[in-house]
Amino acid sequence: QVQLIESGGGLVQAGASLRLSCAASGRTFSRYAMGWFRQAPGKEREFVAAINLNGGTTSYADSVKGRFAISRDNAKNTVYLQMNDLKPEDTAKYYCASGRYGWLDVTPRTYDYWGQGAQVNVSS
Repeated sequence: QVQLIESGGGLVQAGASLRLSCAASGRTFSRYAMGWFRQAPGKEREFVAAINLNGGTTSYADSVKGRFAISRDNAKNTVYLQMNDLKPEDTAKYYCASGRYGWLDVTPRTYDYWGQGAQVNVSS
């Protein structure tokens, strides 16, 4: 059974930083791309960042480019999302997802497993 458990969310002020972690189990972590998505109240789930199986390729949504960084530690079966210079519009529930393939993709339908989400609230 595949499990993805996010941690590191919280309430911060604008301009602060947070690091989300996602610990994976139940499948060979190093064979699959990983992604982060987010969903704000009343909005659809949107792509934030993705990383390929070995961490050599990453992709970011334009809204977070230059502020967020995705990374992975295959020895620890963990993917991270470093979020800097947070803005109120970053407020959302952040979901970790494990991909169907080794190469990254930005569409949710190519991710087979999802975590329960970590809430991030950014106050102005």
